[in-house]
Amino acid sequence: MSDPADLEKVALPFIEMAHSIVWASVASVDTKGRPRSRVLHPIWEWKDDALVGWVATGPTPTKRAHLEVTPHVSVNYWTPSQDTCVAECRATWHFDPETRARIWDTFKNTPQPVGYDPAIIPAWNAPTDDAFAALRLDPWRLRVFPGTVLLTGQGEVLTWQES
Repeated sequence: MSDPADLEKVALPFIEMAHSIVWASVASVDTKGRPRSRVLHPIWEWKDDALVGWVATGPTPTKRAHLEVTPHVSVNYWTPSQDTCVAECRATWHFDPETRARIWDTFKNTPQPVGYDPAIIPAWNAPTDDAFAALRLDPWRLRVFPGTVLLTGQGEVLTWQES
């Protein structure tokens, strides 16, 4: 297993950049092995020397089928100033009431722009709705690439990979 101190050196700047950008392009692999992207809104938590992302999302048949075949996603953030950060993750659905309620409350109680009230989604009235699920993201690789590195040669690209 990787050294938590090495992960922390990349995870904290990753969270800072990801939460400043908010929306990410998330790619999965469809049932025929082709890439498929969508825009999602993860919240990242650093707790107990681990980085975990959570997405409040609808467990659509398409998303479920993709993750059943290949339970991995690529989460990519980008800004016009060329700041980018990427998390390559294992993705797991959580349908249990406790996790769904915790993630609902996390999104509802986190300040904007990262947080929002999940009830604004018409199909979601409560965390127990069938149309609502929590998708957990466990990174196995992270990269934080400040735009200044590309544009001016200033700064540092940070990378971490699970061993």
